[in-house]
Amino acid sequence: MDAASVTPGDPWLPVEVFDRLGSTNDELRRDPRPGRVVVADVQEAGRGRLGRAWTTTPGTALAVSVLVPVPASGAGWVPLLAGLALHRAVTEVSGTRTALKWPNDVLVPGDGDRKLAGLLCEWTPEGGVVGCGVNVDTERADLPLDTATSLRAAGAPGVERTALLEAYLHHLALVLREDTGPAGPAVAAYRDACSTVGRDVEVHAPDGTVRRGRATGVDAEGRLTVRTDGASTSVSAGDVVHVRPR
Repeated sequence: MDAASVTPGDPWLPVEVFDRLGSTNDELRRDPRPGRVVVADVQEAGRGRLGRAWTTTPGTALAVSVLVPVPASGAGWVPLLAGLALHRAVTEVSGTRTALKWPNDVLVPGDGDRKLAGLLCEWTPEGGVVGCGVNVDTERADLPLDTATSLRAAGAPGVERTALLEAYLHHLALVLREDTGPAGPAVAAYRDACSTVGRDVEVHAPDGTVRRGRATGVDAEGRLTVRTDGASTSVSAGDVVHVRPR
């Protein structure tokens, strides 16, 4: 992967490429300079939300972390806007139609709503460390779960990880510039792309409780609003399961 050839432009620093890292997020948190971009060809201790492991076949995935400032819409929107940027980048580079699942997954509707990518945001005093993992060229047999997919498995083989990285950084910069607050175009675009809204869902909270209801929107702070038995609740954290119609 020739990520060192990427010239991302403002606000990003030159891309730093590592053959092997434990975690791109951990490397960025070690030296959290604004605009820093860290890429690893092999990530040995990648993780997702709630401490889950994120594993890949070497040489087939994009693992990148960037440091971004808190946007005008607020800290809760950082992973959502990064997801919007990735959603746009994937479509631009591969032609694959994707949808966003609140708060941090990129799905492929044409491949059974399988998960293509996930994002993990962690905080430092300098800003948000946003880690992104995309299955690019992984064969379906090598994917860790049946609920996962890759661009190759979804019908878009041959996508260059370098091209996807460049498109992601470009769109993330644009989204951050577009973000003028909760009523701005970036927030509106995320809501339009979020396939969770309007679905029946189960929200598995960090304390183990499960809330079942209809996802009705994303509020000004980036929280998912869920209506259950006539009452609406805003959810700031948790795993969301899209309940399929029977």
